Amino acid sequence: MSTEHRLRVPARFCGPPTSANGGYVAGLVAAAMNRDVIVRLVGPPPLDTDITLRADAEGQWKLFNDHSPVIEVRDGGPDLQVPEGCDYVTALNASINAPTDFIHPCPGCFVCGPARAVGEGLRLTAGAVPDRDIVATPWVPAAEFALGDGKIAPEIIAAGLDCPGYMALRSGGASWLLGEYSLHIDRRVHPGEACVITGWELSRRGRVATVGTALYDEAGLLCAVARGTWIQPRSA
Repeated sequence: MSTEHRLRVPARFCGPPTSANGGYVAGLVAAAMNRDVIVRLVGPPPLDTDITLRADAEGQWKLFNDHSPVIEVRDGGPDLQVPEGCDYVTALNASINAPTDFIHPCPGCFVCGPARAVGEGLRLTAGAVPDRDIVATPWVPAAEFALGDGKIAPEIIAAGLDCPGYMALRSGGASWLLGEYSLHIDRRVHPGEACVITGWELSRRGRVATVGTALYDEAGLLCAVARGTWIQPRSA
């Protein structure tokens, strides 16, 4: 592979107001390296700024903002046991009935922010599926996110699988930060498909929790999975 990649995250694809959505930038890194990787966020990935993916002097791949690393990269995938998903109507009802009686920790997030206009953000809200230990949300990907082959870009899929993992923690509006993320895509979905994204908690120890997420296409077939480690700040 190339020894250096220049990446840039447009401001539209933010998580917090001044930094990139973690899933989105992880998807960019994985696509640039053309393999499954585990990314560890060590700093806020900037917006509208040229950032460089390259190996450091010790040979470890990192994403640099100027000379400061914001992401460390190692080989690996999600390695998940995926629970059974649900159909689109069940996911839609789960999303509609998701709690809203809290202050959203990141209202402008490209993926889950309720302050984003319809069509400008994904506006994904995963709610609990009755009698299941999963959350779910429907997703109909927009045509603007497709690449030349007619399928949704991997960084958009990676972004879509990010925030439903936070919602699987079912912690209301508590602040959690994505610390580590990995993604595996079997098949990229098409624009206009009635897709479903599910999330579930894998483990929790103190302020650190691990979650899994999965994307299903319109036929109910599993297309992609992700694993995220979330960290609750001490001040939260």
